[in-house]
Amino acid sequence: MTAEARRVSCNDLPRPVTVRMAVVLERAFRHLPAIGAAVAMLAASMPSNGAEATGDPKRGAKVFQACVACHSAEPDRHMTGPSLARLFGRKAGAAKGFLRYSDSMLKSDIVWNERTLDQWLASPRQLIPENEMAFAGIADPGARRDLIAYLKAVSEGSEAPRGPRVPLLKSAQADDVVKAIRYCGDTYFVTTEAGKTLKIWEFNLRLKTDSTEFGPHPGRPVLVGVGMGSDRAAIVFSAPGEIAKLIKTACS
Repeated sequence: MTAEARRVSCNDLPRPVTVRMAVVLERAFRHLPAIGAAVAMLAASMPSNGAEATGDPKRGAKVFQACVACHSAEPDRHMTGPSLARLFGRKAGAAKGFLRYSDSMLKSDIVWNERTLDQWLASPRQLIPENEMAFAGIADPGARRDLIAYLKAVSEGSEAPRGPRVPLLKSAQADDVVKAIRYCGDTYFVTTEAGKTLKIWEFNLRLKTDSTEFGPHPGRPVLVGVGMGSDRAAIVFSAPGEIAKLIKTACS
């Protein structure tokens, strides 16, 4: 599918974990095709009874962990894919506030229930051809039943919604808060509030925005490491308009 009893804040974690968590998420988004394999592995590790008519939401919550790189089950928390809260009885392509549906999803007349979700989880491309979710499907019918039971329980409020633990960028320290960005030749010179300047090749620096509650304070973009080496990084802004205002072209 391309979520804990309370929302976990990275304020609860040791600070080094905060930056590492951003790295984990960054890598996860680059490996969407592997999610199907992860679901299969989770399904194989769980007990399954073919005679069961309904799934187990507790087991389904474990299956859902393979989906949290792209989806949250928390209300209105959209990621790469839409929030899966309040999913049952909702028309496909109709999650409020999500603007990235494929045309084929928007044009479908599907309403999500046990039957349609089972068809979708088995083979998204077969149910809605040309949809854009990078997910092959779940072959194990027991795992599908468990996941559907979990999503239904979340919709009914009897199971806690789950989502990824992400860094709370508003709590970033001076070492990671960007004060100035100078661009010269093919290099960005990024200076933090702590006074440290990093020299980053332009191709290795990603400029991003996060307008959610997890994003940085306005005017205080945050430097986040990505990839395997220290030569790659991302700067997360609270809004697109901040990017051009902060970057100055100067070679002196």
